[in-house]
Amino acid sequence: MDPARFFAASRVVIVAGKGGVGKTTVTAGLARAAALAGLSSLIIEVEGKSGLAALFGREPLTYEQVELSPGGGREGAADIRGRTLTPDDALLEYLRDHGLSRISRRLLSGGALDVVATAAPGIKDILILGKVKQLEREKVADVILLDAPAAGHAITFLLAARALLDAVRVGPINSQARDVLDMLTDPTRCQVVLVTLPEETPVNELVDTAYHLEDRVGVSLGPVVVNGVYPIIAGLDADPAMATAAAAAAGAGLRRAEADSLAAAAGFRLERTALQREQVARLADRLPLPQIELPFLFSADLGPPDLELLAASLTAGIETLSDLRTDVRS
Repeated sequence: MDPARFFAASRVVIVAGKGGVGKTTVTAGLARAAALAGLSSLIIEVEGKSGLAALFGREPLTYEQVELSPGGGREGAADIRGRTLTPDDALLEYLRDHGLSRISRRLLSGGALDVVATAAPGIKDILILGKVKQLEREKVADVILLDAPAAGHAITFLLAARALLDAVRVGPINSQARDVLDMLTDPTRCQVVLVTLPEETPVNELVDTAYHLEDRVGVSLGPVVVNGVYPIIAGLDADPAMATAAAAAAGAGLRRAEADSLAAAAGFRLERTALQREQVARLADRLPLPQIELPFLFSADLGPPDLELLAASLTAGIETLSDLRTDVRS
C-alpha cells in the first residue's frame, strides 16, 4: 500500500498500547513516516513527560503548538508539529472562546473541574477528545496522531463519549459527546493503531484491548505494530571456536573464555528470537489484523537518527499492507 494512501485514510490516528511498549516512539515514527510521504502531521500528547519531543531533538511540548520537524531537510517531506492537551487547558480555551475568560481561571483554581468530573465521570476525557475533534474538523494537518494513555486507561478514555451520552441526556455536554463519538466511529475520520512488544503479557493485553475497543467503542482498528523485534542473524548457531579456526593459525584465534562468552551471547539471542517469533505468531492467530514489525534499537536514549530508522521500517511495513481495515471478529 502506498504510505500516502494509508495516512490519508483517516485524519486521526490514535496510537495505544500497554505502558512501556513504546507507543510514544511509534507515534513519533508514524509522524515521520507520514512527513516523508508528503503529509503534514500534528502529534498530540495527552499524558505529558513522555520524551516524545526529545525524539526530534526538541524541548518538551506545551499546550501551544510548536514545530518539531520542518520537513526534515528532505525534498517533498512535510512538516511535523506537536502539542500537549490537558483537560484544564482545553476548558480554559473553551470558556475563552465563549466569552467567559474572566471566570475561567477562577473556576479552575477553585477546583470546579474536579467537582464536575466527580459528578460526570469522563468529562475530562471528553474535553481532550472534543479538542481533537475540533482540530480534525479544522483540518489543521493532513494527519493528527494522538499518543493515547496506556491500554487500561485508553479504553475508558475512548469510552468517555458513550458514558456521557448515557449520563447527560441534553445540553452542550451531550452534543459534544455525540460529536466525539461520531468522529471515533467513522473509519474515514479515525482509526486506532495498537502497539505491543513480542512478549506474552503485552500480547495478551493488546488482544483484550482490541476486542474491547471494537465491541464497546466501535472504533476502526488499523495494523498492529510489534515493537522491539530482534532481527534474525544468520550464523549464530556456529561454534565460535570452530568459526575462527582458520584465523587461529595466524595467531588471531579466540581464547576459550572469549569463545564461551560469544557462544552464551549467541545462545541467548537465539532463544530470545525464538520466543519473540512464538509470540508474534500467537498474536496473528488470536487477532486477525495485519502486523508491522519494528526492530529493537540498542540505544539508551533515542534521538533523530533512531527516528529515521523507525520511520523507514514503518514505511516498509505499510507498503506490505493490502487491506486497511479488518473486523477482529471476522
